[in-house]
Amino acid sequence: MKLSKIRACFKLVNHYAEEIYNTPYRSAIARAKREQDDLFMLLIFSEMMGVPNPASYYTLELQPLLMERFHDWHLRMGMAHSPLDQFRCC
Repeated sequence: MKLSKIRACFKLVNHYAEEIYNTPYRSAIARAKREQDDLFMLLIFSEMMGVPNPASYYTLELQPLLMERFHDWHLRMGMAHSPLDQFRCC
């Protein structure tokens, strides 16, 4: 019984130590993920914005899936309105 309490205590201490160690890196990891997502969205919607995309045949089927996130993306990129003429979201 006492050994199980000691193990539980060590697990709790280990959990808190990992959280303290990983906390400074969370914002950097989130920023890198956001930048990769932005680049991916640009790749998917580049053909609609007039930028030639050699992989448009493969990215065309992803557009309906990412259309929900399009509004947040173009606002984050600093565009007040949608850059697509045929798609108005604001």
